[in-house]
Amino acid sequence: MRFLGREARGEGRIYLVGGASAVIVGWRDTTVDVDLKLDPEPPGIFQAIARAKDALNINLELVCPDDFMPALPDWHARSVFVARHGTVDFLHYDFYAQALAKIERGHVQDLRDVEAMSRLNLIEPERLMCLFEAIEADLVRYPAIDSSHFRNQVENVISAIGTGKS
Repeated sequence: MRFLGREARGEGRIYLVGGASAVIVGWRDTTVDVDLKLDPEPPGIFQAIARAKDALNINLELVCPDDFMPALPDWHARSVFVARHGTVDFLHYDFYAQALAKIERGHVQDLRDVEAMSRLNLIEPERLMCLFEAIEADLVRYPAIDSSHFRNQVENVISAIGTGKS
């Protein structure tokens, strides 16, 4: 964050996604890569990302949940501020959107991450379901997602979170 904030040539926001959020919040010790969303894109950030990848020997990717499913309503408002470096604000991308993307993907680590988000009170099961329902009709625009299967996955995870068996 310090490197990108120092190297950017103007204001903007960078949202941290997935493993980056997990490591910063503390429910995981490591991550393979750092996923980012730029909105609004800080001037010069692509050059800064290229330099950061080389200088810091890290894998930075521009990817977030709304690349794979509908953006949740008001995701900006639920994104949590992390730090400001230079003229760039860094935030955790909406934890509800992260949780839904992880549920849809369904890997073991993803489901552990969702359980950790719930345990740390970053998400609430009822609100997670409401937000899923807010995008459910738009899932038709994402042919890789089977909406009824996704709904079942969300319901199962919410049930497991509620019983502490996720």
